[in-house]
Amino acid sequence: MKTIYLAGGCFWGTQKFFDQFEGVVETEVGYANGPTADPTYQDVCASSGHAETVRIVYDEARISLTQILDWYFLTIDPTSYHRQGMDMGVQYRTGIYYTDSSDLPELKARYEREQEKFKPKLQVELKPLENFYPAEEYHQKYLEKNPGGYCHIPPRLMQLGQ
Repeated sequence: MKTIYLAGGCFWGTQKFFDQFEGVVETEVGYANGPTADPTYQDVCASSGHAETVRIVYDEARISLTQILDWYFLTIDPTSYHRQGMDMGVQYRTGIYYTDSSDLPELKARYEREQEKFKPKLQVELKPLENFYPAEEYHQKYLEKNPGGYCHIPPRLMQLGQ
């Protein structure tokens, strides 16, 4: 099993999106790469500096990291700074955070391929994971519990894995 951390705006939709794919074994929403330990949702909403992030555990024999990144880039505007959809602020920044440095060549290659599509510089962070704190239980699988909840990802993308 391998793990990658993706910040794609609001973590509710990013989690639901990735939960649909074969090979994704587990997802968990949380707060990453901020300056303090154990932030609460209220801290994050008050500009604590953490990004709403999804921890994705996947079976690399069934799904590749490149495929995960291909799907990730379908769900975000990679040129938007601290904003996705109607959500604005530092917690909604986009980022690819890794824990295994052997993944870096594949991550860089996919990132550079995405950059070729855009004239402006991508606003997606590509950096090692500094920290990750699981979000409160009510945020886990939020859109499963609250099907009418807001999500910046178009509904048609929530059915790619079917």
